Amino acid sequence: MERTSTARASVELSERGGSVSIDGTFHALRASNVDDARMEALELLRRFAGDVGGPVTVRSTEPSGVFNFLINPDGSTYLPAHDDPAPAQPTPPTPAPPASQPAEHTETPTTAPSPAPATTTTPPAALPPALPQPAAPVVAQPAPARPPSGAAPGVDEREPSVPAPVHQPRRREVQAELRRQSLLEEITTQGPAHHGVRGMLNAMGLKLAPSKAELMERDNITKVSRHWVGPRTIAVVNGKGGSSKTPSTILLAALLARYGGGNVIAWDSNSTRGTLGWRTESGGHDATVADLLPRASYLLGTEARASDLEAFTHHQSVDRFDVLRSDPTQLASEQPADEVSFRAVHAVLARYYRIILIDTGNDESLPAWSSMIERTDAIVVPTITRPEHAESARLLLDGLARSGRHGERLAEQATVIVSQASASEPSPARYVEVFNGMARAAVGIPYDPAMSNSPLLLDSLGAATRRAWLAAGAALTDALT
Repeated sequence: MERTSTARASVELSERGGSVSIDGTFHALRASNVDDARMEALELLRRFAGDVGGPVTVRSTEPSGVFNFLINPDGSTYLPAHDDPAPAQPTPPTPAPPASQPAEHTETPTTAPSPAPATTTTPPAALPPALPQPAAPVVAQPAPARPPSGAAPGVDEREPSVPAPVHQPRRREVQAELRRQSLLEEITTQGPAHHGVRGMLNAMGLKLAPSKAELMERDNITKVSRHWVGPRTIAVVNGKGGSSKTPSTILLAALLARYGGGNVIAWDSNSTRGTLGWRTESGGHDATVADLLPRASYLLGTEARASDLEAFTHHQSVDRFDVLRSDPTQLASEQPADEVSFRAVHAVLARYYRIILIDTGNDESLPAWSSMIERTDAIVVPTITRPEHAESARLLLDGLARSGRHGERLAEQATVIVSQASASEPSPARYVEVFNGMARAAVGIPYDPAMSNSPLLLDSLGAATRRAWLAAGAALTDALT
């Protein structure tokens, strides 16, 4: 059954361009010929269909005729099964029979017009090439019922369908509309395809457009390239060890730094033998957060310089972010894990970095953990495809949602990353579906043996794994806006 549409538009095309009227709003087209104007009109109508969330009924008046069709939000177009292209000039209506004609026919056979053949409608050449042919056969209409006694024969008592008059814009209206349209709307950063078969063909001189997958990848890159006013703190949290918190911290920091232009730091705030320093490059020294803490007051003062932090952080030469390590050789009791220490270190990092990713420990009862949540703008909840790790993620989200307004917001806006633990483990799809119902977004990461590398580098991963992490990073940035 055909969907109906209450949204309507009319198109006027000529050899010099044209215009579109959408729900009474006039839009002049920039194109200077009928073919380009048709394509421009279709794109405008497609966007309007997307805004209203359904098909738009269109009446297009062109040099070759008048056409009625529908356009969907995805840009597909089709003719209603009962519509045929109308000629450019309407055919005069057949006059009614004279009043002297008897009201009812006798049984003498009369010659009646043949019913329209039950065939599908083929769009004329003037319609856009993307317009599909109607697939379903049109059912032949039954013969009209005999008019009631007293009615003039052959006269339909229903009001005839008369199309609304189409506004013909004057030249001054077209000029005024064009002056109101910004020329910057024509600027686009969409270049030809770089990947896949299209990319290979383009390398030989063609200019093929990117595929939907490549366009999605470009959109994700745009998202992870965003900048915000003021620093953003992202906590990577799950109370269960081995849930992929450290790899998630490293790869998200790499994406945000490489595409966003650096100024990103990953901080190992795990006082129970955090391994962030083991999975990343060394900066040529052994400094940890314990070395930075005594210098916090100086680094927050007016004489401190950004380069002073180089004595405490470890720059990643390939992935372009910095690391503030913990000391895995010391016990938790020997490391700065109190609330005051956390606040001091966070204040220093927030002064010098635009994005702070915190690789957290497993003890959610520590005062530093609560202080971290207070200063967090978004959380990432990693898990692997094992029930105990997924259950730990669920408990964390549930606990945060019950902890107060800020915790509830963090839980609702959380990004859950489900990594396939091994090649023999099930796909992340099931847990992705489950956590999509609990959090704002959930993304699955396929198994990749390179995930166990030290140091862990983004470029060492397979193409599918990199695309999955890029999607995870893009989902995270949506929670920061």
